[in-house]
Amino acid sequence: MFVLALRSIRQRPGRFLATLLSAFLGAAIIMTFNSMHDTAGQPGVDAVSSDTLGTAAGVVGGYGTLLVFFAVASTLTVNVRQRAAELELLRCSGATPAQIKRMVVGEAAVVALVGAALAIGPAMLGGRALLDMFQDGGQVARSVEYSFGPIALLSGVDITLLAAAGAAFLAVRRVTRRGGGRAGARRFLTGAALVTGVAGACTTFLLSATDEMLMAPAAYGAILLSVGFALLSPRLLKGVLRRLPLSGASGWLAVRNLRERSGELAGILVPLIMFTAVSTATITMQAVESDAVAASGLVKSVDAKNLETLNLTIVGIIAVFVCVMLVNSLYAATTYRSREFGQQRLAGATPGQVLGVVGAEGAILTVTGVFLGTVAALAGVVPFTVVRTDGVLPEQFLGTWLVMVSVTAAVTFGTSLSTARHVLHTPAVRAVAPAA
Repeated sequence: MFVLALRSIRQRPGRFLATLLSAFLGAAIIMTFNSMHDTAGQPGVDAVSSDTLGTAAGVVGGYGTLLVFFAVASTLTVNVRQRAAELELLRCSGATPAQIKRMVVGEAAVVALVGAALAIGPAMLGGRALLDMFQDGGQVARSVEYSFGPIALLSGVDITLLAAAGAAFLAVRRVTRRGGGRAGARRFLTGAALVTGVAGACTTFLLSATDEMLMAPAAYGAILLSVGFALLSPRLLKGVLRRLPLSGASGWLAVRNLRERSGELAGILVPLIMFTAVSTATITMQAVESDAVAASGLVKSVDAKNLETLNLTIVGIIAVFVCVMLVNSLYAATTYRSREFGQQRLAGATPGQVLGVVGAEGAILTVTGVFLGTVAALAGVVPFTVVRTDGVLPEQFLGTWLVMVSVTAAVTFGTSLSTARHVLHTPAVRAVAPAA
C-alpha cells in the first residue's frame, strides 16, 4: 500500500498541495521556536536569557504542535471525504480497511517529510530573526549566539510527521469505520472542554489584580471554550439553519445546501471560532494589561515583556494557520462543487446567482463562527477586566474585535468567491460530463 501511496502522490500532486503547505508552515514554526532551546543550551548563556528562550520555545512550541495537528487534520479531512468514492472502490476491489488506512497515512507521512525538509532553511532564518527581536527588546543578552541544533531539527520532523500521520488516520477512520462509538467520544470531549473552559475563566476571580498569572486562566478558559464550540459546530450550525429565514433564490439555495452539507461545512467553523476567540481575547487582555501598567507609572519587567511577546507571537501564529486552514478548506470544498455548479447552470441559474449562493453560504458561516468565537472571547476578557481594572468590558475590545472580524470575513469571502468564479469559467456541459 505504501507503493500505491507513492504512485497516488505522483499521479495527482495537486491534491496534496494543501497538506504540504500546512506541514511546511507547521514544521517551520516548530523548528524556529525550538531552536531557542538549542540556543539557550549553549555554554556561557546567562540565566535570564536562558529562561526567556526556554519559555518562548516551550509555550509557542506547544501551541504550534496543536495548530499543526488542526491544520493538517482540516486539509486531510476534506481530502479524504472527497476521495470517498475512490476509497470505496478500493474496498470493493478487495482492499481491507487496514490497507486503506496504511495507504492514506503513508501519503500523509511522505508529504509531511517533504514539508519538514523544505522548512529547515526558513526555520533557520526565522530563529535568527526571533533571537534578534528578543535582543532588541532587552530580554536576551547581546552576547548570546544563535544555534540551530538537534532539538529544533528532530522536534520539527517528529512532530510534523506524527501530526500528519495521526490526522490522516483519524480522517480515513471516519470514512471506513461503521458505528456510533465516535459520537460518544466527541460528546465527552465537548463536555470536558466546555466545563474546563468555564472553570478556567471563573478561576480568574480567585486571583488578585497584581498576580503575574492573572491572564493565564482567562486565556485558557477562552481557548477551551472555543474548542468546545468548535466540536459542537455541526449541531450548532444545524440549529442556526433551522431558524434562519432567507428569501430569494440565492438565500433559499444557500440554506438548503448548508443543511445538506452541514457536517462537512462545519469544519470551516473550527478555524473561524478559534481565531475569533483566541485572537480577540489575547490581544484585548494584553492591551488592558499594558494600559494598566502604563497608568500605574511602573516599568515592565522582563517577565512582563516576555509574556507580551509570547502573546503577540501566538496570535500571529494562529492568524497564519487559520488563514491556511480556511483557504485550504474553502478552496477544496468549492472546487469539489464544480459538477454541482454545472448542474445549477444547466437548470437555468446564471453565474451571478451561483456566486450569490456561495456568498450567502459564506455569510452564514462567518456570522455563526464570529458569534460563537465572540462568546468564548468574552468569557475570558470580562473576568480578566473585572479583576484587573474593576471594569466589565474594556474599551479596547471593540476595536480589536472589528479587526479580527474583518480578517475572517475577508479570508472567507475572498477565497470562496474567487474559487467559485474560477470554477464557473469551466463550461457547464464539461463540468457535468464526468458524471455521465
